Amino acid sequence: MSVREFRVEFADADLKDLRDRLAQTRWPDAGTVSDWSQGVPLDYQRELCGYWADGYDLRRVERLLNAHRQYLTEIDGVDVHFLHARSPHAEAIPLILTHGWPGSVIEFIKVVEPLTNPEAHGGTRADAFHVVVPSLPGYGFSGHPRDTGWNIPRVARAWAELMSRLGYDRYAAAGTDWGSLVSASIGQQDIARVIGLHLTAAICSPEAIMGQPDPTPVEIEDMQGMGHYAAQENGYNLIQSTRPQSLGYGLADSPAMQAAWVVEKFMGWSDCDGHPENVFTKDDLLDNVMTYWMTNSGTSSARLYWEAMADVHTVLEPVPAPTGYSVYPKDIYRVSERVARTRFHDLRYYRRVERGGHFAAFERPESYTDEVRSAFRVITGRG
Repeated sequence: MSVREFRVEFADADLKDLRDRLAQTRWPDAGTVSDWSQGVPLDYQRELCGYWADGYDLRRVERLLNAHRQYLTEIDGVDVHFLHARSPHAEAIPLILTHGWPGSVIEFIKVVEPLTNPEAHGGTRADAFHVVVPSLPGYGFSGHPRDTGWNIPRVARAWAELMSRLGYDRYAAAGTDWGSLVSASIGQQDIARVIGLHLTAAICSPEAIMGQPDPTPVEIEDMQGMGHYAAQENGYNLIQSTRPQSLGYGLADSPAMQAAWVVEKFMGWSDCDGHPENVFTKDDLLDNVMTYWMTNSGTSSARLYWEAMADVHTVLEPVPAPTGYSVYPKDIYRVSERVARTRFHDLRYYRRVERGGHFAAFERPESYTDEVRSAFRVITGRG
């Protein structure tokens, strides 16, 4: 039941090992195309890894995370790492923010201060949140599960326990990717305590998506986007949900492999007009990659897909909790309001945002902050 303080501290030997491995990378042939359709282009990957070895500050992630209060607590046999930032306003809403893959707690670093201290960032006292940002089990600085069964409902129960340990009798949940699914599961299992949810992916059944009469042009565009994802962007899912261990030998051994496996998605899933550095800096990209490499969590994070696909029916069950849904135009999964209502039975806020993609809090933090505030103003009646 104990909650222990935690700081990120990288060993000098581990940082030297990273540089040595980058220097000794055996590079493949260049692709036979000039774009990203076969994966990360060789020229860009060499440029990024060269910067990682010789330009990037390898202790930057230490400073980013250690600027916030961090803790570990053991839940169900696994250490859970989390950031905990309390608002100066006692009446602030406790909010647990959950990342996905290939993200990390780094995704939310840019929104912690605006959410906890809104008056300094264009909001009002009524917009304040006490923010908790955990690393998923098997991700980043959380422990790696040693038994099977760590699926989405189990993570949701762990988050409910975490909020209890922090003294929050009532709380809200938000997230993206796996974080949307975890938040939705909280909205199923902890309905007596959850104030509401904010999601950037409202996963619904294929029957609900395809079965709507007279689909609108926007709904047709959404279905086309999901078709593109299934045909061109879903290979990682098939691998990680079936053979995460085999993939893991490359992720654990090669920082170039770990970087390519992650950064490709920041290009393909962001509103970046064909290049990730149109919205992220190299430092942004590598900050996130470092949370995988330095903790050797490439394999353990991939294993969540294997767990979740064995229990996939839970992502289709109804969610009774009050819900807000922000649809970003370049997200990999988008549904209309009427489709969302087939699963989220108390959908109180729905908005299509003008710009942004899958990593909204990281890519467009001001927009994401505004969406979270707006959703909970409606859900709570505070605005």
